[in-house]
This record gives sequence, structure tokens and C-alpha cells, in this order.
Amino acid sequence: MDVLRERHRMIRSEGAELAVFEFGRDPGPDTPTMVLVHGYPDDHRVFLPVLRVLAPTHHLVTFDTRNAGRSRPLDGAGFTLAELVDDVLAVLAGIDAPGGVRLVGHDWGSIQGWAVVQDERSDGLVTDYTSISGPDLRHFSRWLRSRFRQPGLVLQGVGQVLRSSYVGAFQLPVLPELAWRYGLARRYELTARRNVGADPVRGLALYRANMFSDVRPPRRRPVAVPVHVIVPLKDPFLSPHLTDGLEDWVEDLTVTTVPGGHWWIAREPRMFAGLLDPALRTGDA
Repeated sequence: MDVLRERHRMIRSEGAELAVFEFGRDPGPDTPTMVLVHGYPDDHRVFLPVLRVLAPTHHLVTFDTRNAGRSRPLDGAGFTLAELVDDVLAVLAGIDAPGGVRLVGHDWGSIQGWAVVQDERSDGLVTDYTSISGPDLRHFSRWLRSRFRQPGLVLQGVGQVLRSSYVGAFQLPVLPELAWRYGLARRYELTARRNVGADPVRGLALYRANMFSDVRPPRRRPVAVPVHVIVPLKDPFLSPHLTDGLEDWVEDLTVTTVPGGHWWIAREPRMFAGLLDPALRTGDA
């Protein structure tokens, strides 16, 4: 029998109607609650492989971000990081999690997660945070500038600029939409083994609202909750060196490297689950 019995509902934030999905055990004081936030161009389904492993022992919550899946922004709402953080906090406030929430983010979901754990409103709600393939935007900016100030690190900076070149391409009018509609979406669907519909085109707003714009990320503050950064060493978009300097403002930091690419989370769900819950690292979880 499929352990992924889905409970679906809508939660409204100030700027969006969010499709929220719960799996696994019912919430309770002895059941850990984990909230997983996906990235671009995915929806909540990118986590289904790992949810299947975690479901017997966890209360699991994921949702389609406002640019993806069954969720929709409301009239006049945008896609700034501050608005995305409001969405995550609306979900945290709308679910039953007696012992607090373990937050997990991938790609843009990870970028959101970094901002959430630095927001005072998450204090007492988030017990720990796991980040995969998505840096804090302020840290990313400072890290990149620091590479070009130190001759021995310039190649790291150049390498990351090349890895991030797609971000600049996404700022172009019309062409990114055409590329997704007439080729890229189909290629990604074959790799991900799921239909993405219009999500890649809708999600371009994330890059256009937050990159190369006058919008500034939420302010940075020291992070007191434990943070686990999982670094796929074959990620084509992010340098594994981006973790350098995190220890300066993350009080309890663990960094784990894994031999995979950007979507390692879907291709190695048992290994991923074992990093999220050490009790699953041995035996047939």
C-alpha cells in the first residue's frame, strides 16, 4: 500500500493562495514535523521520492510556491523574496506542529529558507534548517565580491559567474519564455519524469523580481538554529565553495558534501532521507 496518503488544502497568505500537501503521520507531540520548500522549475512533487521514505515516521508538509503547481498569486502580488518568506510563514502558521518545524529547502526553496530563519517571526517555530543548492542571497553577493578581492580565489569567482550565467539570460524579454515553451520544458520533463506545464515560464518572475533589480533581500542576522547545508559536488549551478564564510554568522553549522548533481534530492531519496533523519541511515528505511 502506498504510504503517501495525501491531504490537500489551501492556505491563504497576504499575496497568494497556496496549495499545501500533508503526508505521513498525523501531527502530534511525539511526531516530528518537516516542511519542505521546492525550487525552480519544480513544484512540491520533486520531494515525493524522499517523502515516501520519511512518511512512516514523520508528519510531512510541502506546498507549491506562488509561481508553481496549483498555487496562484493574488491580484497585485509580486515575487520578491520578502513576499515568498511571508508565504512560508503563512504555511507554518496554518499547520499543526506541536513541537515546531524542521525546515528543508531546495534551490529557490533554500533561498527562501535562509531568509525565513533570519526573520524574527520564525523564532520558536523553526527548530532547524536544511539547505540544498540554494544560497542566502546576501551571503552569495558578499562571497562573490570577496573572491575578486583575493588573487588566489579569483578562479572560484569566475567559475561561479559562469555557473550563474543563466540568471542573466533569464532577464531577457521573450527569449527565455520561447526557450522553455519550445524545447527546454520537454527536456526537463524527460529528466524529471513529470509534467511541468507552464511553471518554468511562471517562475521566471523569481529571477526578474529579485536579481539585478532595486529590490534588496531581507536583512541578514545571525542564525541561532542548527543549520545543515548539503552540497551536491556535481551541481552545475553552484560552487561547492559557497559555504565558505557561513560559520561567521551561522552559530551551529554542519556541511555535508554528496556525490550528485542539482536534483540529487530526487535521484537519491534514501541517502537524502538519511541526512534528514540519522535514524534512517541504517537498515531498510
